[in-house]
Amino acid sequence: MNSLIAAMAVFAFVGAVTPGPVNLLATSTAVNSGFQRAAWHVLGASFAYALVVFVCGSVMHSLLDLLPKLELFMQIAGSLFLLYLAFKIYNAPPGSVSGEHALNSGLITGSLSQLLNPKAWLYATSGVSIYVIGNENEGVALSVFTTVSLIVCILGVGVWALLGRVLVNHLENPARQRQFNKGMAFLLFGTVAMIWV
Repeated sequence: MNSLIAAMAVFAFVGAVTPGPVNLLATSTAVNSGFQRAAWHVLGASFAYALVVFVCGSVMHSLLDLLPKLELFMQIAGSLFLLYLAFKIYNAPPGSVSGEHALNSGLITGSLSQLLNPKAWLYATSGVSIYVIGNENEGVALSVFTTVSLIVCILGVGVWALLGRVLVNHLENPARQRQFNKGMAFLLFGTVAMIWV
């Protein structure tokens, strides 16, 4: 069982730490709104991903039939939401980390960005098919995989929030902060473009 948990953890870590919209938002939130707000984003994204894993595992067979139909809806909804967030980041005025103009991100934005992220659903489905389906006790395997995914997602997305925290001092200069915000907005826009490629 320990080797299975280790394999689950590595799989979950790769998905959680690689660049993507949720992670870019965690970094941007830490820079613009402070680490506490970014921590809420991390928790929202992580609990939402654990929910995605649990739902995928609970309804795997039905989901496999619906996924092609759901994928287009998730791509459209996710793209619109991420483009809105990219617009907000791009236009965020420079200010102090806890300033009145800070990007309004947190638990809800973290949750929505994960729930509307097609990568999260596809990655969770892949993980469930590898580590849960066909397991002698699928219920226990799903519980373990969901728990591992939650913990590892907190760590993986948390790394990106910490990166934002490290960058705060460098970005006290308003011109640098504007450049950072524009760069993060373009990266977020790029993740939307990749959904459609």
